[in-house]
Order: sequence, then structure tokens, then C-alpha cells
Amino acid sequence: MLGSAAITPLVGTMKPDAAKAFYADTLGLKFIADDGFAMIFEGKNARVRVSKVPAIAPAQYAVLAFTVDDIEKTVDGLTAKGVTFARFGFFVQDARGIWTAPEGTKVAWFHDPDLNLLSIVQNV
Repeated sequence: MLGSAAITPLVGTMKPDAAKAFYADTLGLKFIADDGFAMIFEGKNARVRVSKVPAIAPAQYAVLAFTVDDIEKTVDGLTAKGVTFARFGFFVQDARGIWTAPEGTKVAWFHDPDLNLLSIVQNV
């Protein structure tokens, strides 16, 4: 029934000004609109709705993933813009914070201003 519908990921924010700067300026997503309740940003193949909420309970897993062709270059570019990549003690990550899955997929994680966990993925 919904297989042909466009999917819009939702992320909450208690810090709309910081979130707008982060998603637009730091991540480079195109700012589309702010309707007073949420901000809409657009990437290559999807829009993200950053909803203004009174409280955040960040998930312990990534809520958004950005698929890239060159994860090292992307991590370096975001690091230069002040993004800090998360470290986890339950698997081995390289000096940049990139984990390589057994089949070769590479993943790095970072937080937005509201501590929503986001990820960058380079598929095999």
C-alpha cells in the first residue's frame, strides 16, 4: 500500500536554531521550509523533517544514515566543520572513528545538536 509513497525521516529538536545551522551549514542539506512546527531539509534522494519538540529522548541507535562514496573524505570534511565522531567500545574503529563490518561496509557515527545519533555509511 505504501510501497510507492515517498518516505520522510523525522528527527526531533529542542534547539531549532542550532539544528537549522547543523543540518544546513554543517551537513550541507538544502533548507526547504520552516512551518513553525518543523523544518524541512533536502538531500539527494529524500527530505528530512526536523520537528520542534518540547523534550528529546535520543535513541541509542542511528536514526538517519547518509550513504556516501568516500567515507574517509566525508569524515574528514565534517571533522573540519567541528563534527566529533562517536566512539563505541564494543567494536574496533579506526583513527577517524570508522568501523568496518565483516563484509566491508564502513560506518561512522556522530550526533546532531540534540544528541540524535546519525551515521555515514559506505557500502561495499
